[in-house]
Amino acid sequence: MTHQHTARLFKTLCDPNRVHIVQLLTRGEMCACQLLELLHIGQPTLSHHMKILCEGGLVSGRKEGKWMHYSLSQEGLQQMRDYLDGLTAPEQKASCKKCKQ
Repeated sequence: MTHQHTARLFKTLCDPNRVHIVQLLTRGEMCACQLLELLHIGQPTLSHHMKILCEGGLVSGRKEGKWMHYSLSQEGLQQMRDYLDGLTAPEQKASCKKCKQ
C-alpha cells in the first residue's frame, strides 16, 4: 500500500460524522434512509460523507431501487489493520554506519 493510499484511507476517519457512520455500519449493512435518521443530518451531507468513505475504501455501496445500501469494506478494514500491525510490530534496529551503533 502506498503512502498516498494509506493517507487517503485514514483521512476518511477525520470527521466525527464519518467515524459515527463507520461505527453504525459495524452492525451490518444499512440503507441511506436509516443512516439519515440516526445521524440527524441532511441527505446532501450524508452523500458527501458516503462518497469520501467509499472513495477511501472503507465502505462499499450498492443501489437497491432509489436507495443506496452501505456496508463496511472488509478489504479496506484489513488494509487499515495491516498498516497498524506494521507500525506496532517489533523491528530490528538498523545499525547506523556513521555512528557505528
